[in-house]
Amino acid sequence: MLLDLPAWVLEVPPPLAFPMSVVQRKLITRRGALNASVSVPGSKSISNRAVLLAALARGRSELTGVLDSDDLRVMAHALQALGVPVEVHQDRWLIEGQAGRLHGQKAGVTPLDVQASGTAARFLTAVATLAEGPVRLDGTPRMRQRPINDLVDALRGLGAQIDIEGERGCPPLLCHGGGLAGGAVTVDASRSSQYVSALLLVTPYARNQVTLQLRDGVLVSRPYVDVTLGVMEAFGIKAGFADERTLTVHSSQGYQGRSYQVEPDASTAAYFFAAAAIAGGRVCVEGLPGASRQADMAVLDLLERMGCHIDRNSNSCAVTGPDHELQPIVVDMNAMPDAVLAMAVVALFAKGTSRIENVANLRIKESDRLAALETELRKLGAEAHADEDSLTITPGPNLHGAVIDTYDDHRMAMAFSLAGLRLPGVEIRDPQCVSKSFPGYFDLFDTLR
Repeated sequence: MLLDLPAWVLEVPPPLAFPMSVVQRKLITRRGALNASVSVPGSKSISNRAVLLAALARGRSELTGVLDSDDLRVMAHALQALGVPVEVHQDRWLIEGQAGRLHGQKAGVTPLDVQASGTAARFLTAVATLAEGPVRLDGTPRMRQRPINDLVDALRGLGAQIDIEGERGCPPLLCHGGGLAGGAVTVDASRSSQYVSALLLVTPYARNQVTLQLRDGVLVSRPYVDVTLGVMEAFGIKAGFADERTLTVHSSQGYQGRSYQVEPDASTAAYFFAAAAIAGGRVCVEGLPGASRQADMAVLDLLERMGCHIDRNSNSCAVTGPDHELQPIVVDMNAMPDAVLAMAVVALFAKGTSRIENVANLRIKESDRLAALETELRKLGAEAHADEDSLTITPGPNLHGAVIDTYDDHRMAMAFSLAGLRLPGVEIRDPQCVSKSFPGYFDLFDTLR
């Protein structure tokens, strides 16, 4: 019997869950040096992985610290549609694992709607191959522009039957279910690490052992795969790198239900760390361990290179703004693409030209983030240029406020709110788009003093 789901799980709101009559812009208040401690919600990356593995596990799992956001609501709704009982009490989730056996969909049933969640699209595509029958997935117009064919090709290599029904290798798609045969397969991970994570998450339920070969040895954003491996191990499965281009699963008994605590989100924390760099003063993020393996923890090292002071502790991390001007930076951010937007706005206030390199995958995110950053930074008076895989930023002599377009992209809204800490007149259009990953972002941002 399915457990009762709260209304927000049964009726997942659209990504912009506010009526059009709600305020369309948010004016950011300029402020001086900060002195603040904040607590950010649970990691979106870890929450998505833990919820999915709990659904595939044998037995009940209790997850605490799970992020409440559009993306997690999408995941909860999809799992419920696939026959997984879920009970939610704020950030505490109880999930009855199905030991890798999921329902298919009846003919004519509305497709699973992944909305704007790239994580849900990739992970659920892999999970749907384990269903007893067909599963169709679809999403927003932007999702229909985000390629998924590299993942589908790898799943087909493991025995899955999947039809891509969209154009240019993009959703919608139809997974026929029936399980995975397993074996060795090559995956092109040059555009997204989520293809590798999606494959890893379902490999314990393949009929034969799975070996993943990285095409040309290329894996973008590897720290996110390391997070996947860590969560898999917590649920009873050991997998890892046999060498720099090969991943294997070391045991295949299936995941085991457990109690699991999701740590705070380093991606969200990055915006508050950046706030201290831009406005000056000190911001501490409570509950985030300095030794966290999340990719965006590397923002702390970058801010230190730019002149900030960093304090890492077992249960908190803090950034203090520089004694003098921020220094420009040239950096390869392939391993932490979600932090690029925050660092691009920090670079707006540096003394000289900064360059962020090797981030071509930003062009297939919620928006074309390289193009969006170039456009919006120029609005503020900077010289900005995006090429195929990099962004160059030179602060102009007369930076000024502007109305910032957010492209229905939560990270754009968060990043450009930071500019308003120094520049009067910065307004964020459609601020409600932050609900994708952190509905309470602006409430917490406004507490910075």
